[in-house]
Amino acid sequence: MTKTLNVGMLGCGFMARTHSNAYAQVAHFFEVPYQPVLKVCYGREQDMDALKKFQKMWGYESVETDWKKIIERRDIDIVDVVSPNFLHKEMVVAAAEAGKKVICEKPMAMNLQEAEEMVAAVEKAGVANLVMFNYRRVPAVSLFKQIVDEGRVGRPFHYRATYNQDYTISQKVPQGGAALWRLNAKVAGSGVTGDLLAHSIDTAEWINGPIKRVVAHTEIFIKERKNIDTGQMEPITIDDACMFLALFENGSIGTFESTRYARGRKNYSSMEINGENGAIFFNLEEPEYLQFFRYADPDSGKKVEDHLTGWQKILVTNGEHPYMGKYWVPGTTIGYEHYFINTLADFLTSLDGGPKCEPTMQTAMRTQKVCDAVIRSAEEGSWIDI
Repeated sequence: MTKTLNVGMLGCGFMARTHSNAYAQVAHFFEVPYQPVLKVCYGREQDMDALKKFQKMWGYESVETDWKKIIERRDIDIVDVVSPNFLHKEMVVAAAEAGKKVICEKPMAMNLQEAEEMVAAVEKAGVANLVMFNYRRVPAVSLFKQIVDEGRVGRPFHYRATYNQDYTISQKVPQGGAALWRLNAKVAGSGVTGDLLAHSIDTAEWINGPIKRVVAHTEIFIKERKNIDTGQMEPITIDDACMFLALFENGSIGTFESTRYARGRKNYSSMEINGENGAIFFNLEEPEYLQFFRYADPDSGKKVEDHLTGWQKILVTNGEHPYMGKYWVPGTTIGYEHYFINTLADFLTSLDGGPKCEPTMQTAMRTQKVCDAVIRSAEEGSWIDI
Protein backbone atom coordinates (compact mmCIF):
# COMPACT_ATOMS: atom_id res chain seq x y z
CA MET A 1 0.00 0.00 0.00
CA THR A 2 1.40 3.42 -0.99
CA LYS A 3 1.99 5.78 1.94
CA THR A 4 1.97 9.57 1.85
CA LEU A 5 5.09 11.68 2.37
CA ASN A 6 4.34 15.27 3.35
CA VAL A 7 6.92 17.69 1.93
CA GLY A 8 8.16 20.96 3.42
CA MET A 9 10.13 22.89 0.78
CA LEU A 10 12.61 25.40 2.20
CA GLY A 11 12.91 27.72 -0.78
CA CYS A 12 10.91 28.93 -3.76
CA GLY A 13 13.53 29.59 -6.44
CA PHE A 14 14.99 27.67 -9.37
CA MET A 15 16.06 24.54 -7.48
CA ALA A 16 12.75 24.47 -5.61
CA ARG A 17 11.08 24.19 -9.03
CA THR A 18 13.20 21.21 -10.04
CA HIS A 19 12.57 19.41 -6.74
CA SER A 20 8.83 20.21 -6.74
CA ASN A 21 8.50 18.85 -10.26
CA ALA A 22 10.21 15.64 -9.16
CA TYR A 23 7.79 15.17 -6.26
CA ALA A 24 4.84 15.85 -8.57
CA GLN A 25 6.01 13.49 -11.33
CA VAL A 26 7.86 10.62 -9.68
CA ALA A 27 4.84 8.36 -9.18
CA HIS A 28 3.86 8.84 -12.83
CA PHE A 29 6.99 7.01 -13.96
CA PHE A 30 8.16 4.84 -11.06
CA GLU A 31 6.42 2.45 -8.69
CA VAL A 32 7.44 4.11 -5.44
CA PRO A 33 6.29 3.24 -1.92
CA TYR A 34 5.45 6.85 -1.05
CA GLN A 35 3.16 9.39 -2.65
CA PRO A 36 4.63 12.87 -2.07
CA VAL A 37 2.22 15.57 -0.92
CA LEU A 38 3.33 19.18 -1.41
CA LYS A 39 2.31 20.60 1.97
CA VAL A 40 4.16 23.88 2.51
CA CYS A 41 6.83 26.03 0.89
CA TYR A 42 9.01 28.68 2.48
CA GLY A 43 10.15 32.10 1.26
CA ARG A 44 11.21 35.37 2.83
CA GLU A 45 8.58 37.95 3.73
CA GLN A 46 10.05 40.35 1.13
CA ASP A 47 9.63 37.65 -1.53
CA MET A 48 5.94 37.05 -0.79
CA ASP A 49 4.76 37.74 -4.33
CA ALA A 50 7.22 35.20 -5.74
CA LEU A 51 6.35 32.75 -2.96
CA LYS A 52 2.61 32.98 -3.66
CA LYS A 53 3.23 32.53 -7.37
CA PHE A 54 5.40 29.49 -6.64
CA GLN A 55 2.72 28.00 -4.37
CA LYS A 56 0.02 28.40 -7.01
CA MET A 57 2.15 27.03 -9.83
CA TRP A 58 3.21 23.87 -8.01
CA GLY A 59 0.15 23.26 -5.85
CA TYR A 60 1.50 23.62 -2.32
CA GLU A 61 -1.24 23.69 0.31
CA SER A 62 0.25 26.65 2.21
CA VAL A 63 3.16 29.08 2.46
CA GLU A 64 5.38 30.06 5.36
CA THR A 65 7.88 32.88 5.93
CA ASP A 66 9.49 31.27 8.99
CA TRP A 67 11.25 28.07 7.98
CA LYS A 68 11.59 26.96 11.61
CA LYS A 69 7.80 26.66 11.85
CA ILE A 70 7.81 24.22 8.94
CA ILE A 71 10.31 22.01 10.71
CA GLU A 72 8.25 22.14 13.92
CA ARG A 73 5.10 20.94 12.17
CA ARG A 74 4.16 17.39 13.11
CA ASP A 75 2.55 16.75 9.73
CA ILE A 76 5.79 17.31 7.78
CA ASP A 77 7.70 14.10 6.99
CA ILE A 78 10.54 15.38 4.82
CA VAL A 79 12.33 18.72 4.72
CA ASP A 80 13.84 19.67 1.38
CA VAL A 81 16.56 22.34 1.65
CA VAL A 82 16.94 24.41 -1.52
CA SER A 83 17.91 27.69 0.12
CA PRO A 84 21.15 29.62 -0.48
CA ASN A 85 24.21 27.76 0.81
CA PHE A 86 24.75 29.76 4.00
CA LEU A 87 21.45 28.44 5.39
CA HIS A 88 22.02 24.74 4.67
CA LYS A 89 23.71 23.77 7.92
CA GLU A 90 21.22 25.42 10.26
CA MET A 91 18.23 24.07 8.34
CA VAL A 92 19.55 20.52 8.02
CA VAL A 93 20.61 20.28 11.67
CA ALA A 94 17.22 21.59 12.85
CA ALA A 95 15.34 19.19 10.56
CA ALA A 96 17.40 16.21 11.73
CA GLU A 97 16.90 17.10 15.38
CA ALA A 98 13.15 17.22 14.70
CA GLY A 99 13.32 13.70 13.25
CA LYS A 100 12.59 14.71 9.66
CA LYS A 101 13.95 13.02 6.58
CA VAL A 102 16.22 15.48 4.78
CA ILE A 103 17.15 16.25 1.18
CA CYS A 104 19.69 19.05 0.65
CA GLU A 105 20.89 20.75 -2.51
CA LYS A 106 24.60 20.90 -3.31
CA PRO A 107 27.04 22.07 -2.24
CA MET A 108 25.88 20.68 1.08
CA ALA A 109 27.69 23.30 3.15
CA MET A 110 29.83 26.44 3.15
CA ASN A 111 32.87 24.44 4.29
CA LEU A 112 33.98 21.10 5.72
CA GLN A 113 33.34 22.08 9.34
CA GLU A 114 29.69 22.77 8.56
CA ALA A 115 29.44 19.50 6.61
CA GLU A 116 30.79 17.57 9.59
CA GLU A 117 28.17 19.12 11.86
CA MET A 118 25.43 18.21 9.40
CA VAL A 119 26.62 14.61 9.13
CA ALA A 120 26.81 14.32 12.92
CA ALA A 121 23.24 15.62 13.22
CA VAL A 122 21.62 13.29 10.67
CA GLU A 123 23.55 10.27 11.96
CA LYS A 124 22.71 11.00 15.62
CA ALA A 125 19.04 11.36 14.69
CA GLY A 126 19.14 8.31 12.40
CA VAL A 127 17.16 10.10 9.70
CA ALA A 128 17.26 9.26 6.00
CA ASN A 129 19.18 11.89 4.08
CA LEU A 130 20.38 12.72 0.58
CA VAL A 131 22.44 15.42 -1.12
CA MET A 132 21.01 16.19 -4.56
CA PHE A 133 23.94 15.48 -6.88
CA ASN A 134 21.41 14.81 -9.63
CA TYR A 135 23.90 14.29 -12.47
CA ARG A 136 24.65 10.79 -11.21
CA ARG A 137 21.17 9.92 -12.50
CA VAL A 138 21.66 11.13 -16.06
CA PRO A 139 21.18 7.80 -17.87
CA ALA A 140 24.37 8.26 -19.92
CA VAL A 141 26.39 9.07 -16.77
CA SER A 142 25.00 5.99 -15.02
CA LEU A 143 25.94 3.99 -18.13
CA PHE A 144 29.43 5.58 -17.98
CA LYS A 145 29.88 4.13 -14.49
CA GLN A 146 28.39 0.77 -15.53
CA ILE A 147 30.91 0.44 -18.37
CA VAL A 148 33.79 1.26 -15.99
CA ASP A 149 32.49 -1.20 -13.38
CA GLU A 150 32.27 -3.91 -16.05
CA GLY A 151 36.01 -3.54 -16.62
CA ARG A 152 35.67 -2.32 -20.20
CA VAL A 153 38.10 0.56 -19.62
CA GLY A 154 40.58 -1.54 -17.65
CA ARG A 155 43.30 0.13 -15.66
CA PRO A 156 42.56 3.89 -15.67
CA PHE A 157 45.30 6.34 -16.57
CA HIS A 158 43.54 9.70 -17.02
CA TYR A 159 40.36 11.34 -15.80
CA ARG A 160 39.47 14.82 -17.02
CA ALA A 161 36.45 16.97 -16.26
CA THR A 162 35.23 20.42 -17.24
CA TYR A 163 32.21 22.44 -16.16
CA ASN A 164 31.97 25.69 -18.10
CA GLN A 165 29.37 28.46 -18.38
CA ASP A 166 29.44 32.05 -19.61
CA TYR A 167 26.74 33.96 -17.75
CA THR A 168 28.94 36.30 -15.66
CA ILE A 169 31.26 37.65 -18.36
CA SER A 170 29.65 41.08 -18.45
CA GLN A 171 30.79 43.70 -15.97
CA LYS A 172 27.13 44.71 -15.72
CA VAL A 173 26.07 41.44 -14.05
CA PRO A 174 25.48 42.33 -10.37
CA GLN A 175 26.00 40.25 -7.26
CA GLY A 176 23.43 39.32 -4.64
CA GLY A 177 19.67 39.12 -4.71
CA ALA A 178 17.50 36.09 -5.36
CA ALA A 179 19.09 35.35 -8.74
CA LEU A 180 22.80 36.09 -8.27
CA TRP A 181 23.56 35.26 -4.64
CA ARG A 182 26.12 32.74 -5.96
CA LEU A 183 28.44 35.70 -6.62
CA ASN A 184 28.36 36.69 -2.94
CA ALA A 185 30.91 34.82 -0.82
CA LYS A 186 28.97 35.39 2.42
CA VAL A 187 25.98 33.59 0.95
CA ALA A 188 27.57 31.03 -1.41
CA GLY A 189 30.85 30.18 0.34
CA SER A 190 32.77 29.70 -2.90
CA GLY A 191 32.26 30.32 -6.60
CA VAL A 192 32.58 27.77 -9.38
CA THR A 193 34.39 25.33 -7.07
CA GLY A 194 31.37 24.72 -4.86
CA ASP A 195 28.70 25.46 -7.44
CA LEU A 196 29.99 23.61 -10.50
CA LEU A 197 33.12 21.60 -9.73
CA ALA A 198 31.33 19.98 -6.79
CA HIS A 199 29.30 18.08 -9.42
CA SER A 200 32.46 17.10 -11.30
CA ILE A 201 34.19 15.94 -8.11
CA ASP A 202 31.19 13.91 -6.97
CA THR A 203 30.88 12.00 -10.25
CA ALA A 204 34.67 11.59 -10.52
CA GLU A 205 34.95 9.90 -7.13
CA TRP A 206 31.79 7.87 -7.79
CA ILE A 207 33.23 6.57 -11.05
CA ASN A 208 37.01 6.54 -10.49
CA GLY A 209 37.44 6.35 -6.73
CA PRO A 210 38.85 8.76 -4.13
CA ILE A 211 41.08 11.71 -4.94
CA LYS A 212 44.11 11.80 -2.64
CA ARG A 213 46.00 15.00 -3.61
CA VAL A 214 45.21 18.26 -5.42
CA VAL A 215 46.97 21.42 -6.56
CA ALA A 216 44.83 24.31 -7.77
CA HIS A 217 44.65 27.82 -9.15
CA THR A 218 41.63 30.13 -9.02
CA GLU A 219 40.97 33.45 -10.73
CA ILE A 220 38.67 36.43 -10.23
CA PHE A 221 38.43 38.25 -13.56
CA ILE A 222 36.12 41.08 -12.50
CA LYS A 223 37.23 42.31 -9.10
CA GLU A 224 34.12 44.22 -8.07
CA ARG A 225 30.45 44.33 -8.99
CA LYS A 226 27.39 46.27 -7.95
CA ASN A 227 25.56 44.61 -5.06
CA ILE A 228 21.91 44.44 -6.03
CA ASP A 229 20.84 44.58 -2.37
CA THR A 230 22.93 47.58 -1.28
CA GLY A 231 23.34 49.39 -4.60
CA GLN A 232 27.06 49.78 -3.89
CA MET A 233 30.10 48.51 -5.80
CA GLU A 234 31.62 45.76 -3.66
CA PRO A 235 34.62 43.41 -4.03
CA ILE A 236 34.13 39.96 -5.51
CA THR A 237 35.84 37.31 -3.38
CA ILE A 238 34.46 34.10 -4.88
CA ASP A 239 36.30 32.23 -7.65
CA ASP A 240 35.17 33.01 -11.21
CA ALA A 241 37.36 30.20 -12.55
CA CYS A 242 39.18 27.23 -11.06
CA MET A 243 41.51 24.59 -12.44
CA PHE A 244 43.22 21.83 -10.50
CA LEU A 245 45.29 18.70 -10.93
CA ALA A 246 44.35 15.57 -8.99
CA LEU A 247 46.00 12.30 -8.05
CA PHE A 248 43.55 9.44 -7.50
CA GLU A 249 44.14 6.60 -5.07
CA ASN A 250 43.96 4.09 -7.96
CA GLY A 251 47.07 5.66 -9.52
CA SER A 252 45.34 7.63 -12.28
CA ILE A 253 45.77 11.37 -12.69
CA GLY A 254 43.07 13.96 -13.29
CA THR A 255 42.50 17.47 -14.60
CA PHE A 256 39.51 19.58 -13.56
CA GLU A 257 38.49 22.97 -14.93
CA SER A 258 35.52 25.23 -14.36
CA THR A 259 34.67 28.80 -15.31
CA ARG A 260 31.76 31.13 -15.84
CA TYR A 261 33.78 32.97 -18.52
CA ALA A 262 33.71 30.38 -21.33
CA ARG A 263 31.93 32.32 -24.05
CA GLY A 264 29.42 30.09 -25.82
CA ARG A 265 29.26 27.43 -23.08
CA LYS A 266 25.91 27.40 -21.29
CA ASN A 267 26.05 24.27 -19.15
CA TYR A 268 29.00 22.37 -20.61
CA SER A 269 29.91 19.61 -18.17
CA SER A 270 32.13 16.95 -19.67
CA MET A 271 34.00 13.95 -18.32
CA GLU A 272 36.41 11.54 -19.95
CA ILE A 273 38.33 8.53 -18.73
CA ASN A 274 41.18 6.88 -20.63
CA GLY A 275 42.25 3.38 -19.66
CA GLU A 276 44.27 0.43 -20.85
CA ASN A 277 41.34 -1.26 -22.61
CA GLY A 278 39.14 1.67 -23.61
CA ALA A 279 37.90 5.20 -23.06
CA ILE A 280 34.58 6.96 -22.38
CA PHE A 281 33.48 10.56 -22.96
CA PHE A 282 30.30 12.41 -21.93
CA ASN A 283 29.07 15.98 -22.46
CA LEU A 284 26.01 17.28 -20.59
CA GLU A 285 25.00 19.56 -23.48
CA GLU A 286 24.36 16.36 -25.49
CA PRO A 287 23.06 14.24 -22.59
CA GLU A 288 21.45 11.52 -24.68
CA TYR A 289 24.83 10.40 -26.05
CA LEU A 290 27.78 8.51 -24.58
CA GLN A 291 30.98 8.01 -26.57
CA PHE A 292 32.90 4.77 -26.01
CA PHE A 293 36.23 3.65 -27.46
CA ARG A 294 36.63 -0.14 -27.24
CA TYR A 295 40.22 -1.33 -27.59
CA ALA A 296 40.36 -4.71 -25.85
CA ASP A 297 37.93 -7.34 -24.56
CA PRO A 298 37.63 -7.03 -20.75
CA ASP A 299 37.56 -10.81 -20.20
CA SER A 300 40.32 -12.02 -22.51
CA GLY A 301 42.35 -8.82 -22.78
CA LYS A 302 42.55 -9.53 -26.51
CA LYS A 303 42.53 -6.50 -28.78
CA VAL A 304 39.37 -6.14 -30.86
CA GLU A 305 39.67 -6.38 -34.62
CA ASP A 306 41.35 -3.34 -36.11
CA HIS A 307 38.45 -2.52 -38.37
CA LEU A 308 36.09 -2.38 -35.36
CA THR A 309 38.14 -0.03 -33.19
CA GLY A 310 37.13 3.60 -32.98
CA TRP A 311 34.76 5.82 -31.06
CA GLN A 312 31.17 4.56 -30.83
CA LYS A 313 28.44 7.14 -30.24
CA ILE A 314 25.82 5.36 -28.15
CA LEU A 315 22.30 6.81 -28.14
CA VAL A 316 21.27 6.18 -24.53
CA THR A 317 17.52 5.78 -24.95
CA ASN A 318 16.94 2.01 -24.94
CA GLY A 319 15.01 0.23 -22.22
CA GLU A 320 18.12 -1.63 -21.09
CA HIS A 321 19.93 1.63 -20.41
CA PRO A 322 19.77 3.02 -16.84
CA TYR A 323 16.34 4.51 -16.00
CA MET A 324 15.20 4.64 -19.64
CA GLY A 325 12.84 1.68 -19.30
CA LYS A 326 10.64 3.90 -17.13
CA TYR A 327 10.05 6.47 -19.86
CA TRP A 328 9.38 6.43 -23.59
CA VAL A 329 10.20 4.25 -26.60
CA PRO A 330 13.81 3.83 -27.86
CA GLY A 331 15.12 6.82 -29.77
CA THR A 332 13.22 9.36 -27.67
CA THR A 333 14.99 11.39 -25.00
CA ILE A 334 14.42 12.66 -21.49
CA GLY A 335 15.62 16.00 -20.10
CA TYR A 336 17.12 17.89 -17.17
CA GLU A 337 14.01 17.58 -15.02
CA HIS A 338 14.08 13.79 -15.22
CA TYR A 339 17.47 13.52 -13.49
CA PHE A 340 15.79 14.85 -10.34
CA ILE A 341 12.87 12.45 -10.81
CA ASN A 342 15.29 9.53 -11.13
CA THR A 343 17.11 10.60 -7.98
CA LEU A 344 13.94 11.01 -5.98
CA ALA A 345 12.66 7.61 -7.15
CA ASP A 346 15.82 5.95 -5.84
CA PHE A 347 15.54 7.84 -2.54
CA LEU A 348 11.88 6.95 -1.98
CA THR A 349 12.57 3.31 -2.80
CA SER A 350 15.41 3.26 -0.26
CA LEU A 351 13.02 4.38 2.48
CA ASP A 352 11.06 1.16 2.16
CA GLY A 353 13.94 -1.32 2.28
CA GLY A 354 15.29 -0.75 -1.20
CA PRO A 355 18.98 -0.26 -2.05
CA LYS A 356 20.75 2.53 -0.18
CA CYS A 357 20.48 5.81 -2.05
CA GLU A 358 23.67 7.78 -2.56
CA PRO A 359 25.11 10.24 -2.01
CA THR A 360 24.18 10.58 1.64
CA MET A 361 25.58 13.50 3.59
CA GLN A 362 28.37 11.24 4.81
CA THR A 363 29.35 10.53 1.20
CA ALA A 364 28.84 14.13 0.05
CA MET A 365 31.14 15.32 2.84
CA ARG A 366 33.98 13.82 0.78
CA THR A 367 33.16 16.25 -2.03
CA GLN A 368 33.12 19.13 0.43
CA LYS A 369 36.51 18.00 1.72
CA VAL A 370 37.97 18.03 -1.80
CA CYS A 371 36.42 21.45 -2.53
CA ASP A 372 37.96 22.87 0.64
CA ALA A 373 41.34 21.38 -0.29
CA VAL A 374 41.11 22.93 -3.77
CA ILE A 375 40.39 26.39 -2.34
CA ARG A 376 43.18 26.01 0.22
CA SER A 377 45.64 24.87 -2.45
CA ALA A 378 44.82 27.90 -4.59
CA GLU A 379 45.40 30.18 -1.61
CA GLU A 380 48.68 28.54 -0.60
CA GLY A 381 49.99 27.61 -4.04
CA SER A 382 50.88 24.08 -3.00
CA TRP A 383 49.77 20.46 -3.18
CA ILE A 384 47.20 19.48 -0.52
CA ASP A 385 46.59 15.95 0.71
CA ILE A 386 42.94 14.96 1.07
